[in-house]
Amino acid sequence: MKRYIMAVLLFAGLLSSCGEYNKVLKTTDYEYKYEAAKSYFAKGQNSRAATILEEMIPILKGTANGEESLYMLAMTYYNQGDFVTASHYFNTYYTTYPRGTYTELARFFCGKALFLDTPEPRLDQSSTYKAISELQMFMEYFPASSRKDIAQSMIFELQDKLVEKEYLSAKLYYDLGSYSGNASYSSTGNNYLASIITAQNVLNDYPYTKMREELMILILRAKYHMAKESVLEKKEDRMRETVDEYYAFINEFPESKYLKEAEDIHKDASRYVTGESDIYAE
Repeated sequence: MKRYIMAVLLFAGLLSSCGEYNKVLKTTDYEYKYEAAKSYFAKGQNSRAATILEEMIPILKGTANGEESLYMLAMTYYNQGDFVTASHYFNTYYTTYPRGTYTELARFFCGKALFLDTPEPRLDQSSTYKAISELQMFMEYFPASSRKDIAQSMIFELQDKLVEKEYLSAKLYYDLGSYSGNASYSSTGNNYLASIITAQNVLNDYPYTKMREELMILILRAKYHMAKESVLEKKEDRMRETVDEYYAFINEFPESKYLKEAEDIHKDASRYVTGESDIYAE
């Protein structure tokens, strides 16, 4: 019986709440409507607050409540996990009110919303570049902000995602290895050079990446296999480059988990450089 009474009271409360919300939607008393939106926002009822604020934004523009309403609307979408819409309204806010009360917060949350919406590394990373740009702008505009370290951490995480994307591309080239050309020309080639260039570009752009070891061993592997498949007149020089790459890798990562593999590559490449291997016989 007690449970039944509680259920009835809860249902009655819901009806009352819905009735009050419908009343707010229909009223032309905009001051009352705005205060209701603030109340819904404070209670965490973001969907209701957003619906009311969407209607109120054009009406409140240029008034004392215009600035607050726009920032609050952006936050309602952020709280609902609609980060694309949230970033749009945060951007609209700081563009409209470049010296506004909430400009620092709007710039920060615009960047954070974009950060939270970025895809996994295998997918297109256009939004990742946009998020990095937004967070960098936040740090430039508010260098003394208490949120600066958080923004910097997000930038580092986004850069790691870009590095992983390029690493996967470089690895794909490596895995593709050799290829045959048009049958009528009987030509062959390989993707190792593309792998090397892609990995080296990443290291040039992000020299302190946490994937540096993986990128460098990939370059060593690719140089070794490219040398092995080279024509006779290029093989010795490319094996020499492989040996040089080995020393660059081992000097930086003397206790690497890839140490055995690197040493095997070095041992075989050195045979060509010292003349121990009969390259003419291969």
